[in-house]
Amino acid sequence: MKHKKQRYIQPSGPEDAMRIIQKLFNSYRNAPLTKELLDYHNNLISRLQSDIREAAVKSNNKHLLKQLDEMTDILRRWVSIRLSNRPFNAKMRHFKLVSDGRIKFKRHVHKINQTGDHRSSHH
Repeated sequence: MKHKKQRYIQPSGPEDAMRIIQKLFNSYRNAPLTKELLDYHNNLISRLQSDIREAAVKSNNKHLLKQLDEMTDILRRWVSIRLSNRPFNAKMRHFKLVSDGRIKFKRHVHKINQTGDHRSSHH
């Protein structure tokens, strides 16, 4: 009988692990809150505070430790916000929260009788 060797993602270091957790968090941040999701989320928080924190301390990187603490704080706040039935209108980027409500306009260069500096915003 053959077994799968690596079922879980193996991060190469604490920063890589934080990036994976950030990506996972962004994928489920607006999902309906269930007991399973809450358990999963709390497991991620405990991982950040245990082995990932130990690896960050060993790397002797103060900036990474600060980012780790901010990220843990964000994940804990998400729990309280979602448990109070409020929407979470942000996502995590570079281990910080950024607003979700940004409107992007595509800019297109009109080439008729104009130089390339004149751009137009289509709304």
